[in-house]
Amino acid sequence: MADEIKYEYKTVQTVRGTDGLVISKMQKDGWEFVEQSQSTLRSTLNFRRPKKPLPWPLIGTGAAGLAILAIVIGTATALSNGDEKKGEAAKPTAAASEKPSATPTPTAAELAATEMITPENSPEFAALLKTADTCDNANADFATTHRGQTIAFNGSIVDMTPHGDYDTRYDFLLGPGDKGSNTTVGPAFKYEDVNIAELRLTGKNVPATVGVGDKFRFVAEVGDFNAGQCLLYLDPVSTATR
Repeated sequence: MADEIKYEYKTVQTVRGTDGLVISKMQKDGWEFVEQSQSTLRSTLNFRRPKKPLPWPLIGTGAAGLAILAIVIGTATALSNGDEKKGEAAKPTAAASEKPSATPTPTAAELAATEMITPENSPEFAALLKTADTCDNANADFATTHRGQTIAFNGSIVDMTPHGDYDTRYDFLLGPGDKGSNTTVGPAFKYEDVNIAELRLTGKNVPATVGVGDKFRFVAEVGDFNAGQCLLYLDPVSTATR
């Protein structure tokens, strides 16, 4: 059928724990997430997207263009052969003489990892995690500068309360470090209206549920800073046990 959608497909290998980040990145590039399979350390993600149709003029003239190209190539080859000196060895073609690149093409997961903001690669973020005032202007500056980017840090759940009248959706307050409700430094990070599945728990001994004091490696997307409540909003990408 002329109207049938034709797809191109792509498979991406990721390290477990970065699945959500890679899926989000691929979807922004127009790919549709199809399915996922997991091994102990890695995940295989399959994507597809509709192929772009060729313009009608290009389709109509494709055969003629190929014929002309064949004639040009044949003529050029004949002229080249006529100019070769007897006894001269043929030079290798460019394709044959080229050596494969020693640098492998980075995977989507590796590209995503290089774009992730962590205390190790960002002095600004490292300083923010140690600030003693959750209302400090540094929180607003960071949210304004990095809104929509991905951060990763070791932290714990400071508080967890039901969202509105829901029994399975929660508001989470997160802080850097391992002190849970006794956290005294860093921004007041907040996940709002999130269920346990949306945390995307990964790692060894993944719990069925979570609670105040639990320690994780949080990967999240930066949202807005609420200056009135001194809250820096995040959207969860993955939550790894540690």
